[in-house]
Amino acid sequence: MIGYAFMGRVHSQAWRNVSAFFELPAKPEMRVICGRSKEATEAAAAQMGWAEAVTDWREVVARDDIDIIDICTPGDSHAEIAIAALAAGKHVICEKPLANTVEEATRMAEAAARGPGRSMVAFNYRRVPAVALARQLVAEGRLGEIRHVRAQYLQDWIVDPDFPLVWRLRKDKAGSGALGDIGAHIIDTAEFVTGQRVVGVTGLTETFVKERPLEGGSRTDKGTEMGTVTVDDAALFVGRMSGGALASFEATRFATGRKNALRIELNGALGSLFFDFEAMNELWVSDGGAGFTRILVTEPGHPYAGAWWPPGHGLGYEHTFTHEIKDFLEAIAAGADPSPSFADGLRVQRVLEAVEQSNGAYKEIP
Repeated sequence: MIGYAFMGRVHSQAWRNVSAFFELPAKPEMRVICGRSKEATEAAAAQMGWAEAVTDWREVVARDDIDIIDICTPGDSHAEIAIAALAAGKHVICEKPLANTVEEATRMAEAAARGPGRSMVAFNYRRVPAVALARQLVAEGRLGEIRHVRAQYLQDWIVDPDFPLVWRLRKDKAGSGALGDIGAHIIDTAEFVTGQRVVGVTGLTETFVKERPLEGGSRTDKGTEMGTVTVDDAALFVGRMSGGALASFEATRFATGRKNALRIELNGALGSLFFDFEAMNELWVSDGGAGFTRILVTEPGHPYAGAWWPPGHGLGYEHTFTHEIKDFLEAIAAGADPSPSFADGLRVQRVLEAVEQSNGAYKEIP
């Protein structure tokens, strides 16, 4: 695994626990973790269960005893690491968004197609049991023709103007702000649940706080050096799905009071459904124009849920990554391409680029 911070922690718990809850055709060994700081990487290895710690990802990619590379780094390094790993014949799972640009994502998708190794983008919200159940209901025709898609991802972690200029607020590291960080998730979720593609968009982005203290300082501290925020704080865009549905998307890190509200609502000719990650074990469904009914998605027959606890004992954020690793390993063992693929990640990247370029004008997406 390359990277040991937030995503490294949640991926590590998934690798540690997946074999304890799912019958898998192969058991993963947590062989080596890689990071830039020797001391921090060694501490992460000891805490999170990795056998070794190194500081050079190229060394890891070249090792014969490594089959899988898990990329948990900022977006500016995804392409270089993934392409090298695929060229070395490794299987690769990469955090989202796939890359910082369409050009990088294209090269990654091309490398994946050449590969013998399998590859997957880590859109973990597909693996929420309620979201997977929503996809099933749509595929079964329960909602009829889908006419409206409304997707939101609302957070508030940078509302405070004293929040420092971390890497996620720098375009050279992150590629974009709320648009790529959380907007990518709702694009993928909408496409996954509906089984349709986003085929055109028009959008707006905004940066509300344009300067922030460099890490360790405050605006009120005399002499604190400030830095320019080079990404968006919020993005709004509307578009059309390949099946004809009208879609609206909102991604913001300035929704005061909202912590991790990934929401999606579909309205169809026969019914509707609604999901909010802040109540992640629930799916609300309306049949035939009646009011919404709450489904507690913890039954043994619900996607993924049967491997865990008795009905009514809810799952959490971390379980979505365990499900992700389970699906990835099963696909590799079966000689199949995991989903979502790097090609899927490239398509999401094209939507992100189209939103940035649209400036209120409708943009066709190839």
